[in-house]
Amino acid sequence: MSSLSLAQAQAIVSAALARSRAEGFKPMGIAVLDGAGHLKAFASEDGASMFRFDIARAKAWGAVGMGCSSRTLAQRAKDNPNFFVSLAATAEGKFLPQTGAVVIKSASGEVIGAVGASGGTGDEDELICIAGVEAAGLTAA
Repeated sequence: MSSLSLAQAQAIVSAALARSRAEGFKPMGIAVLDGAGHLKAFASEDGASMFRFDIARAKAWGAVGMGCSSRTLAQRAKDNPNFFVSLAATAEGKFLPQTGAVVIKSASGEVIGAVGASGGTGDEDELICIAGVEAAGLTAA
């Protein structure tokens, strides 16, 4: 069983923030969780609002818990809103099915964590998450 290392998590954060700055996005918060949903690394850029951590973590937590991107979860939530509202309540606010997080897979295709971002649009958040995961030599899904 593979696991996400601290060095990989920090590389994801660094690369995601570098991509965000290169694109000229607003200040971001990036949260990387391991396969069990525990926080592995987090960074909040100067000027980011106080909500960035909670939102980035909740996007990533939902992704790793459900084994798919938060974009997919947002699409599923449209078809089954009652379930997703109930799931968010059951998770005590740690679950947010909004675009901006991807699962992190090992070379063998095993889900080993997730990364979520908050600060831009969902598409911007997702873009920098993917860039971070790929820069760390892992696969985003």
